[in-house]
Parts: sequence; structure tokens; C-alpha cells
Amino acid sequence: MGNGTSIGRVRGLGAAHQGPHHWLVQRFTAVGNLVTVLFLGLSLALLGDYSYASVSGWLSSPLPAFMVTLLVISTFWHAKLGLQVLIEDYLHEAGTKFAAILLLNIASFAGAAFGLFCIARLAFSAGAA
Repeated sequence: MGNGTSIGRVRGLGAAHQGPHHWLVQRFTAVGNLVTVLFLGLSLALLGDYSYASVSGWLSSPLPAFMVTLLVISTFWHAKLGLQVLIEDYLHEAGTKFAAILLLNIASFAGAAFGLFCIARLAFSAGAA
């Protein structure tokens, strides 16, 4: 043997040998979600008028556009990480696991891209109106 104890050989490593990193990123995105959702909630509560013109005018400001962009990115990344763990834990056939993770990556990327496109469109069109 000569490699130390059993726990010493596997400490900090999951099945994919990236356990701590994945766990930390999941927690960081959770904190990011909390901060950005609180910003969104407080900003919308203080907005008063929820008409299209008012909300798009608010979103055309740099800070709200930046924070909502961070919210979209962080939310989709967090969801992807969490669902990936479920897939890895409960799908055991290699082909099925690969297909599910591929679909998850496509769906999370497409959802984030659509959200970012919508934010950009609202933010840039509010100045023209």
C-alpha cells in the first residue's frame, strides 16, 4: 500500500475528484443569488410604479442592469450545478448520464442566454423610447 490511510487517499475528493470545488461554487452562487434577489426585491419595492416604461427605465440604469445580469448568470449556474449532482448521483448508465448532462448544459446555457438577451433588449431599448 504505502499511500497512507484510506481516508488520507480520498480526503477532499468526490467521485469526480472535484468535490470541494463543486461544493464551494454551489455555495458561492447561493450567496450571489441571495444578494442579487435582495437587491431586486428592494429595488422593485422602492420603484412604486410597475408600468413597462417605469421598469424598463429602471433597468436601463447601469447598476440595476448589472445586478439583474448577475442574478440571471448566478441563478442558472447554481441550478446547473445542483441538477448536475442529482444526475451524477441517480443516473448510473454512462450513456444516459452523458445525455442528461448534455441536455442540462444546453438548457442552462440557453436559459441564461435568453435572460441576458431580454435584459439587454430592455436596457438598450428604454433609452430609445
